[in-house]
Amino acid sequence: MSAEPDGPEDRLRRLTTIWSRAVFPVTSTSLTRPEFEERLLPLARLLSDALRARTFDAGAGEAAGAGLVAAHCTAPEALSRSLDCVDAYLVLYCGEGGDQEDLRARSARLQHAMAAGFARALRERTLAEQEAIAQAALRAQGVVAQALHASEARFRAVFEGAAIGIGIADLDGNILQVNGALLRMFGGSEQSMRGRNVRDWTHPEDAPQVWRLYEELVLGEREHYHVEKAFYRPDGTALWTNLTVSLLRDADGNPQYQLALMEDTTERRLLNLRLRYEATHDALTGLPNRTLFFERLEKTLNAGGGQRFGLCYLDLDGFKTINDSLGHAAGDRLLVEVADRLQACATAPGEMVARLGGDEFVALTTGPDTQREVDELAARIMNALVAPVRIEGRELTVRGSIGVVEGPVGERSAAEVLRSADITMYRAKSAGGNRFELADPEADARAITRHGLTTALPTALDRGEFFIEYQPLVHLGDGSVRGAEALVRWLHPQHGVLGPDRFIPLAEHTGLIVPLGRWVMEQSVRQAREWRERHDVAGPLRINVNLSPCQLHHPGLVQDTVEILERTGVTPDALCLEVTESALIGADDDLLKPLRRLAEMGVDIALDDFGTGYSNLANLRRLPVSVLKLDRSFTRGMQQFPADPVDLKIVEGIVALAHSLDLTVTVEGVETGAQAEQLRILGCDTAQGWYYARPGPPERLHELALVDAAG
Repeated sequence: MSAEPDGPEDRLRRLTTIWSRAVFPVTSTSLTRPEFEERLLPLARLLSDALRARTFDAGAGEAAGAGLVAAHCTAPEALSRSLDCVDAYLVLYCGEGGDQEDLRARSARLQHAMAAGFARALRERTLAEQEAIAQAALRAQGVVAQALHASEARFRAVFEGAAIGIGIADLDGNILQVNGALLRMFGGSEQSMRGRNVRDWTHPEDAPQVWRLYEELVLGEREHYHVEKAFYRPDGTALWTNLTVSLLRDADGNPQYQLALMEDTTERRLLNLRLRYEATHDALTGLPNRTLFFERLEKTLNAGGGQRFGLCYLDLDGFKTINDSLGHAAGDRLLVEVADRLQACATAPGEMVARLGGDEFVALTTGPDTQREVDELAARIMNALVAPVRIEGRELTVRGSIGVVEGPVGERSAAEVLRSADITMYRAKSAGGNRFELADPEADARAITRHGLTTALPTALDRGEFFIEYQPLVHLGDGSVRGAEALVRWLHPQHGVLGPDRFIPLAEHTGLIVPLGRWVMEQSVRQAREWRERHDVAGPLRINVNLSPCQLHHPGLVQDTVEILERTGVTPDALCLEVTESALIGADDDLLKPLRRLAEMGVDIALDDFGTGYSNLANLRRLPVSVLKLDRSFTRGMQQFPADPVDLKIVEGIVALAHSLDLTVTVEGVETGAQAEQLRILGCDTAQGWYYARPGPPERLHELALVDAAG
């Protein structure tokens, strides 16, 4: 077995070699196979660049399809083999390092674009050939007219030897003569053809202007016309032609005969229809694909007359698991079964089902009452998915999430409608899946805003849009300021100041939480050093920094923390890292190892939001924590008088347990003096909340610390 190509150019060459070997046997060309391979190399490079481009451009696929026609690869097998080759090898050889699922979706779209470009180029080439034939036919018309006047023998030679069908009729439409090519096209005898009248050859697909042009010609008002026209053969099959009809005049210029020149285009038309079908239908399920669906949706949304539309956007729940566990062949069989069931759900007039790609399907309904119809359609789809699918001896349960959009036509574009359906579908999936949800403009707006924040996050840190506010930690015994919790904020150019609840989940989802958390830690530790340098208080001022679960799993946590402390010249006892209780539930030794190393260095570890998780008190002994931060839900009952006795007992028990384990207790959400006094009596060590100060700039903590020092 040969070695895999080393570089991108080698892999591109390998793809081109496979492509040329597949297509060369069905291509009419005078080139050798290596020369033919060089013709395909630029086309392969187009597809490779489009696959890996930042913004997808279907034009590259269309250009590659047109390039096949330019290389004389005009046989249907050439297109089919090319699409198979791109499907099997483009992502393999040109998609290294990318998201494979996204690359395969791009590859499928490039294949559709190739088919469309191939069909368009073939059609343009055909039109050019037809024009050349028409010009030759017009020249033949002059030859025929001259032959009629000069020599019957010469006329017969041209008439019978022509490769195109030729017929002569009088001005009343009675057929006088036909040549052999025309007889072969129609499959009849000369006697049967001579008994016909031109006006008998009507066809349901005749363009409206065909017979108007004919009448103008026989009246002498025009010299010729050219149309595409269908005829019925004697056996009932359709014959499609490029038809040129010319008027023949006598020596005095009076109209005398009509001359018809016909080129049989039936096979070419069938090929174009086939290419059109392949370009607009999904190869696996046979359903309309994204291209055809968008054409239909745009046509629907541009219609008037008070019409409405309803759209169901379906995504299968857990389909990736089926692909990963049973293989793609089983996944394909499941998609085919789902497609058949969906097709059976949308049989009414104005309803259409399409596959957009992967495990995403859409169903469209139109009419005056789609508010009711789209709900019924979504319910039918959900019911159709209930029965399990049997594949390879296994019964697979099919679940799906559907986003439903309904409304009047003419108000939104196709892209806006599909975006709303996509957002709504993910809302249904987030709610547990196996359900359908109706589109909500407010939810759409929130999702769009969330997406905008997600895309803006990576550059926001570079632009310096984040800042930190600090909320003081106060000792309940003497009221002194012992430190502060660092709370990051985002000064967004459009949305103003955003709290962490608006962007921290997005940062965790995108992975930006690691560099953002590193920045917060460094800025906070520098601030702690400045506080220590500016005033002298009893005991060190400590800075509390929150760690997300993503940061806990990051291998560079310990090294980043050590480097920040060394770079800022701050001792480890000035830093406390807060970890939520839920993040440490069931944590194994590998996850706890970095926290233990930091604790051994002298960094305090605080268990944040204690009491909101499973509160496995026995688990506290194995956790490397030195501080419990009691959730505010336990102290809310102390704001009233008398305090809730149950809350008092719970807090008293937690404090006693914590102190027995040499842990200090910090309480969040202290809002009243009575609350603070009760917590002091119960033995809590430190507290934070609006009673002392809201989160603010670092100068405010400095002022509070000075007041404490002066007192």
